[in-house]
Parts: sequence; structure tokens; C-alpha cells
Amino acid sequence: MDSQTSRLSQSLLLLMAFAAAATVANLWYNQPLLGAMADTFHRAPQVLGRVSTLTQAGYALGLLLFVPLGDLIERRRLILILTAAVTIFLILESTSPSLFWLEVSASLIGLTTPIPQIILPLVADLAEPSERGRAVGLVMGGLLIGILAARTVAGFIATWLGWRMVFRVAAVLMLFIGLLIRKFFPVSHPRPTQLGYRQTLATLWPLFRQQPELASASLTGAALFATFSGFWTALTFLLRAAPFHYPPEVIGLFGLVGIGGASAAPLAGRLADTGDARRTVSLALAGATLSMAWLLLLPRTVWVIIIGIVLLDVSTQSGQISNQSRIYGLSQTARSRLNTVYMVSYFVGGALGSGAASIAWGWWRWPGVTLTGASFLVLGALAHYWGDQKAKLTMKATLPD
Repeated sequence: MDSQTSRLSQSLLLLMAFAAAATVANLWYNQPLLGAMADTFHRAPQVLGRVSTLTQAGYALGLLLFVPLGDLIERRRLILILTAAVTIFLILESTSPSLFWLEVSASLIGLTTPIPQIILPLVADLAEPSERGRAVGLVMGGLLIGILAARTVAGFIATWLGWRMVFRVAAVLMLFIGLLIRKFFPVSHPRPTQLGYRQTLATLWPLFRQQPELASASLTGAALFATFSGFWTALTFLLRAAPFHYPPEVIGLFGLVGIGGASAAPLAGRLADTGDARRTVSLALAGATLSMAWLLLLPRTVWVIIIGIVLLDVSTQSGQISNQSRIYGLSQTARSRLNTVYMVSYFVGGALGSGAASIAWGWWRWPGVTLTGASFLVLGALAHYWGDQKAKLTMKATLPD
């Protein structure tokens, strides 16, 4: 089946959402396990924050190296190669004899997990333009469910079978996903291009510099995800400490609360289809900032944390969908490269957020974490304002006198 002539059926769309959820989960299994890993290797919990940071940094590098290949080679084959590779590195993670090897395998898992970001441009190619936002929103909803459910699954498995078993189960799941992709995903031949791999990589920075819409979306996405990732990394430290003292399976349950944020995906996609993407990003930045203020100023009770999680996750998801929907409309022939620029920025932000939150926790505990998240959002709001001004100037320059 050729992706340029086939239609995006609902069953295929749901399978793509499931594949995105299952593969992106590899990046997040470690977060509720950081305390248990710290006990295994006799280190302070914030030191294990490096595992989360390195996973996301590896993912950013994988996005840079592999996602542009989606504009050059057949996508299904590329996805299958990466699925096989990440299976191997999940097994390596499960057998790590030291913190060094844990960090190495975490980096390699991140490096070989950009599969969802190869699936998303394929969805954009298959979907009708009027339905693109909804289709991307559904797959992104699945992706967010994978991000959040990973914590719950990891917490329960670790409690009963140990944290190493989490990665063995994930490896088996990757084998299953690979079989489904091989059987049901369409063959996706890239559109003709004169660019080779090096030339393709060389176009990424000019794309960022020459497309204000892409630059604005990338910077605001990075700010939102820095706050999101930093919050979830530090939440593990908070819930293991007094007065909570929660075990991994209870910490993992908080991921279920965030799944409610996935409900924002179809709505954000429909808003993007009607041309309100920038407004949705503005609301997302405002909502995430409100969540940081809420978590900073109110007593740290379970219900305060739950409400903060829902608000932060809905805001992050809405901003992500709206940003991706608007950049996919910039070029049909460069969607993988546009997605590369955006998602590299996004996960560089995530890695910075995790690292900064771990440091903030070590120095100032929870107030430092929330203020760090708010600082990222201020930078994101400035980038968003700059993008709006550039867009208005561009529109004004193109209007007839």
C-alpha cells in the first residue's frame, strides 16, 4: 500500500496512536523508578535525575539524526530498524551493573526512540488538509497517554518484580509493536528531493532561521516541555520524601491523573484546523504558568498536586498539538525536517527542564522546582510574543498597497 495514494482509515489512525504511545513510553519508565535506582546504586535521588536528563538528551539527538531520514527513505523500514535497536537497549538497561551503564543505556534508549516523530509526519501526509489537526491530535493524544501511563505501569511492575523487570517487559512490547508495524503500516515513499542526508541536515538551521512560525513554535514548545519534564522528574523526589513517603507504585499512579490531559488533544486539533493555533498556544502558556503558581503557593497536599498535574498536562498537550499542526502546514516536502527542528527543540527543553529541576530540588526543594518551571514559561511567552509580531509584520508586508 502506497501512503501517497492510500487513505488514512480510522483503524490505521488508532494503530498509529497505539504505536506512538507504546514507543514514547520508553522515555518515561525511569521517572518513578529514580528512587529505587538510587537505592540500588547507593546514590542520592537527585543524582539519578541524570538518568532522566540523559534519556531526553539522547532522544533530542535521535530526532536530529533519524527523523530527517523520513524525507529521504521509506518510513516503515526506518521505524522497524529503530524498533529493533531500542529493544536491544532496553535489555541493556535491565542488566546494567553500575550507574555508568545505566546512564549509557538510558542515552541509547532515548537515541533510538524517535519513532513517534517519524509516525506523525506520515499521519500529516495521509490525512486530508481539513482533517490534519484532528488526526495529529488523536495520535498526539495516544502519545501523551503513553508518556503518563508509562509511569503507572513502571511503578506497579517495579513494586512487585523490581525496576529491572520494567525494561524487560518494555522490550517484549517493542517486539510486538514491530510485528504490528510490519503487517499494517503502509509503505511510505518520500517525495522526490535533490537533497542528500548531509544536505538535509544542513537545511535545519536555515529552516529555523527563515521561518518565524517554526522558530516561535519551537521555542514555546521547548519552554512548555521544560516545565512539564522538570515537574515530573522532581515529583518523584517530592513524593518519596516527608510527609508522603510513597513507594514506586503509588508514585506511578499519579501518571493516571495526567492522562486526563489527553482529552485536550482532539479539541486542540480542531482549534488548529480552524486557524486558532496561536491563541491556543497563548492559553497553554497561561495555564501552565497558573499551574506553577498553584503548586508553589498552596499547601502540598495530594489534591493540590492532582489539580496542578491536570492543569499542567492539559496546557502542555494543547500547546504541543497547536504548535505541530501549524508547522506541518508550512511545507509538504519538508514535514520531517520541520518536525525535526520542532521536536529537537522540544526535547532539548525537556532535558534542560529535568536537569534544572533536579538541581533546584537539591538546593531549594519544591519552591525551587516550581519557580524554575515558571522561569522557563516566561521565556516561552517572550518567544511567543516575538513570533506573533513577526507574523503580523510578514502579513502586513504581503498586503497590497
